[in-house]
Amino acid sequence: MNEVRPTLYLVDASLYVFRAWHSMPDEWHDADGWPLNAVHGFSRFVVELLERERPRHIAVAFDEALDSCFRNALYPAYKANREQAPEELTRQFAYCKAVCDALGLTTLAHSDYEADDLIGSALHLARGNGFRGVIVSADKDLSQLLGEHDEQFDFGRGLRWGMSGVKARHGVEAHQIADYLALAGDAIDNIPGVSGIGSKSAAVLLAHFGSLDAILARIDEIPFLRLRGAAQMAARLRAQREEVLLYRRLSTIALDAPLAEDHGLFARRDADGGQLSALCETLRFGPLTRRRMHAAAGLEVALSSAAS
Repeated sequence: MNEVRPTLYLVDASLYVFRAWHSMPDEWHDADGWPLNAVHGFSRFVVELLERERPRHIAVAFDEALDSCFRNALYPAYKANREQAPEELTRQFAYCKAVCDALGLTTLAHSDYEADDLIGSALHLARGNGFRGVIVSADKDLSQLLGEHDEQFDFGRGLRWGMSGVKARHGVEAHQIADYLALAGDAIDNIPGVSGIGSKSAAVLLAHFGSLDAILARIDEIPFLRLRGAAQMAARLRAQREEVLLYRRLSTIALDAPLAEDHGLFARRDADGGQLSALCETLRFGPLTRRRMHAAAGLEVALSSAAS
């Protein structure tokens, strides 16, 4: 008989805010003329998630450590290739957090830790209390967090996979993701990886040795592998040993980020009807969106003043 575990949903908010920013038309503006398209798209996503999944425990993680993350102190070039988000978008993040708060959802953010670290730390906490996690994100980095009972949920595509499904998607096991990114690099985060080792070579090395630590401990064996350029890879790994260990630190999601959390394990709170109604007005939500948001929050909605 399968053990039934309570589920904690962990949402990678920034992914869905950015998706909305790029996909939603610039049709809505606040009283000062600033765009609201990202918060409109994000709010629809959150409501649809609540409607479909009906989570009892949920936390929504936001990125606030844009250039102050502990990784920047270790490696100043970390994510230095990313353009700063325009003010038209950054202003909307506060609205997105306010929507979650009004709906009774816990939001997580920290100046020293990224959303991935907050998700990892929340999952680590919940797992210790008998929960399983559902990570709502398509980000491959988060696959390293998956344990035996957990799932990752690409909400936009309707795809779910567990720990055993990671290799088919990314070429390595869940517990090898950080080692894989250290070896092959991660262009999105500006992590160069070991020169001359690409994704296929990194996957082959990890399949053979099991881990980065084992690869470094058994470098002398690498030239004898049936792998093109194996001798050069061994030489580069020797020369770049300290760098690849640093890259693994950058790629490893923290499990000890501070969480402002009581012992409710991110249980949904009662929604704030007044706050939600005021936000719907400020954000120019139409009647259908207002109705869905209030219904998802278990509230009645008065639509007499709703926008068309």
